[in-house]
Amino acid sequence: MANVPLIRLNNGVAIPQLGFGVGRVPPEETQRTVEAALEAGYRHIDTAAAYRNEAGVGAAVRASGLPRQEVFITTKLRNGEQRTARRAFENSLRELGLDYVDLYLIHWPVPAQNLYVHAWHELEQIVDEGLARAVGVANFLPEHLATLLAAADTVPAENQIELHPSLQQHAVAEWSREHGIAVEAYSPLGRGADLAAAAVTALAARHGATPAQIVLAWELAQGYMAIPKTVSRERMAENLAAVDIRLSAEEIEAVTGLEAGNRLGSDPATLNVSQL
Repeated sequence: MANVPLIRLNNGVAIPQLGFGVGRVPPEETQRTVEAALEAGYRHIDTAAAYRNEAGVGAAVRASGLPRQEVFITTKLRNGEQRTARRAFENSLRELGLDYVDLYLIHWPVPAQNLYVHAWHELEQIVDEGLARAVGVANFLPEHLATLLAAADTVPAENQIELHPSLQQHAVAEWSREHGIAVEAYSPLGRGADLAAAAVTALAARHGATPAQIVLAWELAQGYMAIPKTVSRERMAENLAAVDIRLSAEEIEAVTGLEAGNRLGSDPATLNVSQL
C-alpha cells in the first residue's frame, strides 16, 4: 500500500495529499467504486451534494470495516443552498450516514448571488460545533477570497480548484497559499487531455511510469493535494503509486511549461447555476 503523505491544514487537521474523487461517478456505481478505492489504499474521498452520490460514499465507508477516523471525507455545499447552508449540511450528513465530515466546502462562489459570505458564517458555526473538522471553499478566485476574509472569523482551510499542467492557475494558488489556505487540484489529469503531452510522455518513459503518475507526482511535488477519479481498479492502484515518484527540479519545470490556460470546467467569475 502506498505511503500517502499528509498535509496539515491551517487548523492542524491532517489530510492525505492524494485522494479519490467521485465527481461524475453515477450514484448506482458509487459504493462499488469507493469500496474498490478504499481497498486500493485511498483514505481520502471527495464527494459533493451536487454529485448526488453521497449515500454511496457513506455506504462504502461502512462496508469497508475501516475505523471512521481513518477515512477523510470531504463534501460540498450546493450553490442553490448557500442561503440555508446549515440545513444543506445536515442533509449531507444524513445522506452520508455519518456523524461528522472531515472537510465541508462551499462548492462555488457564485458572485451573482452574493451569498457566499452568509454561507461561510454558517460553516464557521458547523466547525465550532464539531460537525466538520475543517471548512473551506472551492473555485474561489482571489477577489472572492479577499471578500470572504474581510468578513470571516476563520480562514478557509482549503481552496479546491481546477488545476492540471495546461491550467495551473498560478495567481489563485499563490494567493491562497500566501494566506494559509491549502490548494487542492480537481481534474488533476486534465480529464486525460494533458497525458499525451510530449513532456509528460518523455518523463513517463524515463521513470518507467504512466503519464498519469508523472502528472500527479508533479502536483504532489509542489505541495498541492490531488483527487483523481477513475472507475478502473488498475488505474486506482497506478495513480496511488504516484506518491513514490520523485521528479527533479528540471523535470518539474518541464511539466510546468505546459501551461496553456486550458480551462475544462466553468469560470468561477461567471458561473451561476443552482446545482439543485
